[in-house]
Amino acid sequence: MIYSFAPIIDKDSRILILGSMPSIRSLELGQYYGHGQNYFWPMLFELFGETYSNDYEQKKRLILSHRLALWDVLGSCEREGSLDSNITNEIANDFDVFFKEYPLIKAILFNGTKAEQSFKKYFPQLFQTMTHYKMPSTSPAHTMKRQDKLTQWRLLEQLLAELENEN
Repeated sequence: MIYSFAPIIDKDSRILILGSMPSIRSLELGQYYGHGQNYFWPMLFELFGETYSNDYEQKKRLILSHRLALWDVLGSCEREGSLDSNITNEIANDFDVFFKEYPLIKAILFNGTKAEQSFKKYFPQLFQTMTHYKMPSTSPAHTMKRQDKLTQWRLLEQLLAELENEN
């Protein structure tokens, strides 16, 4: 069995980004999106107009400073390699408790299809009631060009701007 990480979140977080399960490299490093070829961190730094840093503490600060949260749908699973298609014996994290603890989360962005499918499977009621968007996976295993992924991930800027206007 392999296990995901604790969420990166605080009481000010408004948008939750959900992956499926960390890659082997991420697990080795103990960091979300730790594989050097994953686009997640470079895209976020670019979206927010900040200079990229490989420092994980700075990456976590980037998430929290923009009122984001980061977690995985699955808490544990078995998997050969890093591909989502190889996941078996999955156990979801407890999102019923999570959303009670963090009621200010207004939207979910799924980082890829597996995250969305798993959340829908294990939490159909939350899937129906929460605002959510399936984003292209930031994994290098997917063939979409980085710039095309970045264009779609710009939705995050729009969602944050809408939240600002609500306050």
